[in-house]
Amino acid sequence: MIASQREWVRFTPRERFARTFVWLAAVAAFVWSLRTVEVIPEFLYDAPSQMADMLSRMWPMDTAHYAQGVHRALVETLHVATLGTILTVFLAVPVGLLTSRAVTPSRTLNTLGRLVLVSSRSVNTLVWALLFVAVFGPGALAGTMAIAFRSVGFVGKLLAEALDEGDPGPVEALAASGAPYPSVLLKAHWPQVKPAFWSIILFRWDINVRESAVLGLVGAGGIGMALDTAMNLFYWDRVALVLATIFTVVILTEILVTFIRKRILRG
Repeated sequence: MIASQREWVRFTPRERFARTFVWLAAVAAFVWSLRTVEVIPEFLYDAPSQMADMLSRMWPMDTAHYAQGVHRALVETLHVATLGTILTVFLAVPVGLLTSRAVTPSRTLNTLGRLVLVSSRSVNTLVWALLFVAVFGPGALAGTMAIAFRSVGFVGKLLAEALDEGDPGPVEALAASGAPYPSVLLKAHWPQVKPAFWSIILFRWDINVRESAVLGLVGAGGIGMALDTAMNLFYWDRVALVLATIFTVVILTEILVTFIRKRILRG
């Protein structure tokens, strides 16, 4: 009597059908999207020569323009990112405490906090900037408010998650001893989330520096206005200077934030 041989199959028929369906759906979505965006073949064929022409106009950069038209806008960009991040702390901390179940044991208040955080994250920074430009007019104030309102969702969500992941032991011990709510918050919750909180703020500031660099394209101040002006006037050598400046600042802020976060985590 010959024993029946088993055949190893990687996927079940249901899994193979699901994988095939996903691949077909992805291909259909790609073809549909390609037809919807109406790609003009002539522009694709001409793109390499246009790119080469633009790069030739960008070099050499107009470095003499930095002192006159870039430095002040760069400083304003850093101010917008910094002030927006500081304002975020005052806005995001209460919302994060409201969202955390470990701090606020109320589903209604938790849902309200999540609604605020989702509303903040669902609107892009440029859209926030357009709204505040309409309210406050063009300038750095609109950019600062846009950075702050966009960052509330990011900082508040991560703060709430850090609070929920904390050790409940110290909290229960202080609450059982009759300590008031502010003492429980400062002596039990804060020491546990302190390193994560400062890391979140630094990381968000790093992101805000990058985002504030383009807010000037919609009139919200900063170096983006210098970039927009140079592009509108077809001063490509100045465009190259602004782009190089933005790239340098982003790299330096990344190095600075990484160094400070390491010191905080070690401490």
